[in-house]
Amino acid sequence: MSGLDFSQVLVLFVILIASLTFHEAAHAWTANHLGDPTARLLGRLSLNPVVHVDMIGTIVFPLVAIMTGIPLLGWAKPVPVDMRQLRQPRRDFAIIAAAGPISNVLLAAAGVMVFRAVAPEPTSPAGELVTSAIIRFILLNVLLAVFNMIPVPPLDGGNVLMGVLPESLAAGVDKLRPWGFVLLYALMLSGMLSTIMHPIQRAVLEWLL
Repeated sequence: MSGLDFSQVLVLFVILIASLTFHEAAHAWTANHLGDPTARLLGRLSLNPVVHVDMIGTIVFPLVAIMTGIPLLGWAKPVPVDMRQLRQPRRDFAIIAAAGPISNVLLAAAGVMVFRAVAPEPTSPAGELVTSAIIRFILLNVLLAVFNMIPVPPLDGGNVLMGVLPESLAAGVDKLRPWGFVLLYALMLSGMLSTIMHPIQRAVLEWLL
């Protein structure tokens, strides 16, 4: 089970679900704030995990990955955005995309504050579990923020990139969308994804700490 016992798997899975829920709710809140109520009207402006969970992408794939170490990419239900409702469609869509990763950085920052304020000394099984959970919460949210900002559609970073590039270049990036997961797996299996992400994760953690 990739070195994790049942309690650790359960804690990590709960943290993942909570973090993805907050991430998707941040997209929905930002879209609503910028003029598109679509997600709100569909019940997606919510911290209820049920409305954001995709059975395969949010539950099956992450659990298999956590328990076995097999590299599987997970996902939650994407928040629908009607760009016609946005005041400045390209700019606002990029802001909506960025809101998810930003929300994970905010969660990681909150985790750091909690750790500094209340984390018990890991001198007992309960203390070790709490300390480990807080650390995993921080690390996972930094991981989600950095991963989602990789500039490959359909990740948030790809959508942000399309919002800041000239329209002709943005159209070229959008053509990569059907191949996005193939590109991500190629980066992951080649080791390039870790090479790209680890320095950024380390920089974000040092900044938060």
